[in-house]
Amino acid sequence: MRYEKTLLACIMIMLMLSSACGIVETTSTSNASSEPTPETEESFIPENTSDCTVDRISLDSETEEYFYGTWKVEKLLGFANSYNDASEYPSGQKFIGDEIITQKDFFSSKGLKNYSKYQYEMKKPIYEITTTCYNSDSFYRLYKIDIPDLNINDEVKAIDISNPSTKMSIPVGLSFLAVNNDRLLLLSEATIFELKKITD
Repeated sequence: MRYEKTLLACIMIMLMLSSACGIVETTSTSNASSEPTPETEESFIPENTSDCTVDRISLDSETEEYFYGTWKVEKLLGFANSYNDASEYPSGQKFIGDEIITQKDFFSSKGLKNYSKYQYEMKKPIYEITTTCYNSDSFYRLYKIDIPDLNINDEVKAIDISNPSTKMSIPVGLSFLAVNNDRLLLLSEATIFELKKITD
C-alpha cells in the first residue's frame, strides 16, 4: 500500500512537471510568433529621409552643369547657430554684389573685393561633393543652419574646393551649398549668402 502511494505521488509530480513544460513551451512559441521579424521592421524604414550621406565624391554631371559659371552674391540669408566666427553680424561680410568664378579649370574668389583673406585663385581646382542631405530636417541636424525658405524635400549638396597640388581644401572658409541644382548658396564661415549666376 505504501509502495502504491509513493508511485502515485511520483506519477502526479511527473504529470505536473510535464504540464508546466508544455505551458512554457506554448508561451515561448506564442511570443516568438507575435514579435515582428527583422524583414518587417526594415520594410518600415524609408530610405534617405532622415540622414545625410557624408562622402567625398566628384561632382555628378547635373551638378557640374549647374555649378560652373560666374556667380554674383545677391543677398544675405543668415547665420549658422552652432558657432561664432568673424562674421559682421547682423549684416554679414560686405559680399553683396561681389563675384565668384567656379569654372571646370579655374576658381577665383578675388571678386570678394573687401577682404584680403578671401582673395584666392587656382587653376584646375578639385570640386567635390562632401555631403548630401535629402531633406531640410537632416540638413539642419547636421549643419545647424536655418535657411528659412528651404523646403522639406530639398536635396542639399555641400561642395568643397581643394588645391590640386596639396589636395587640401582652400584655407579661406568658403564652400557652397547646391539646393536641387537649382539654387547655389555661399557658406562663408558661419554666414550664408544666396548667389545668382550671371554667366555660364
